[in-house]
Amino acid sequence: MLNRKTFFVSFFLRRDRVMKNGTAPIMARISVNGIAKEIYTQCRTAVDKWDPAKGRATGRDRLSYEVNAYIDDFRAKVIEIYRTLQAEGFEGNAIEIKERLKSPGKQVRMLLAELMLYCEKRQKEVGVRITQLTSNKYYRLCRYLHEYTRLEYKKEDIRLTEVTYGYLDGFNTFLQTAHRCHHNGAINILDCLRNFILYCLRNEWIEKNPFKNYKLKEVAPPPKEHLTKKEIEMLIAKPMPNLRLGNVRDIFVFCCFTGLAFSDIHGLRKEHIVEDSNGVRWIRKGRQKTKIMCNIPLMEIPLKILEKYSTNEYCKKHGVLFPVLCNQKMNAYLKELADICGIKKTLTTHVGRHTFATFALANGVSIESVAKMLGHTNVQMTRHYARVLDRTVIREMSQIKMDFHISI
Repeated sequence: MLNRKTFFVSFFLRRDRVMKNGTAPIMARISVNGIAKEIYTQCRTAVDKWDPAKGRATGRDRLSYEVNAYIDDFRAKVIEIYRTLQAEGFEGNAIEIKERLKSPGKQVRMLLAELMLYCEKRQKEVGVRITQLTSNKYYRLCRYLHEYTRLEYKKEDIRLTEVTYGYLDGFNTFLQTAHRCHHNGAINILDCLRNFILYCLRNEWIEKNPFKNYKLKEVAPPPKEHLTKKEIEMLIAKPMPNLRLGNVRDIFVFCCFTGLAFSDIHGLRKEHIVEDSNGVRWIRKGRQKTKIMCNIPLMEIPLKILEKYSTNEYCKKHGVLFPVLCNQKMNAYLKELADICGIKKTLTTHVGRHTFATFALANGVSIESVAKMLGHTNVQMTRHYARVLDRTVIREMSQIKMDFHISI
């Protein structure tokens, strides 16, 4: 059975806006396929001379005739716009009609054009509401949508009203095939698109949310890698074949004992190391990602590593504590380091952060303290970094007193 399209224009009074002279504004309600929008007609009439059923003035005076003539003209204009929009290939929905009524010469809003303006808006929020990394995600979304729309729709842009469930599902497939995004990575990009769509809804540029029935559910990621005590000792003791791998090893071990992320150790400077009244040296630094303050006491091994690089020429020249390479090179060299040490794990700079959280919890440090050292706002974030070791379970279970007086 074919879906019948419905289109109605009706008029009513805003009786909550009655002026002292007894007149109220006349509103037009435009309904297309069951979805209605209301708009001021810029016309008023007396409340006692209005027929709600007919949506017209009832008086026989000159003002009532002029009001009814205005209503007829307004209805004719709405019908003409509706037919014009359909002739131009648009849906002709209530929002499009309202936009054309308010701005007759204004062009319809296009997805990629509006998204680019939204990206520029988010860029202005960097350092205030979002980080640069978040802003970059929106620009990446814009680039991927350009590719997808050009490839699948043979167009440079589409109307906002053309963003449907099918468009979203196709884009999801495109991300996971053309750009080899994993499921959670694709969901992360689609979440940015959903934020933009909600922005469009709040501005009344579209009337339907294409994400309404599209579920953005991440799958549980595999357990995060971390190094064991034996593996860390092996890493520290192993002679390095060259200075490059020696530097990478030292920086990674420092992360294992401090929990610093790559962006934080990359920008670590002398002013971030402070000494308290008890002579304990601390790292006190706002996280690059969230600006949340990290408070990390420095133990023996990280202190020795700091001392080792105190005379490094690169560090002196650039005002940093370590000669950190870019993240891609660090991760590439860490894989080389794992092969040399016989570690059968995929080492990345973030594995050091997970190692720190896991061992801190395993050795009795409270999750609240670990969260403070990692720069987390709540312990729920910290749980993603921590794995409960078998020996922790055994230690805790051994503390339970089994005081049963029964023989089996």
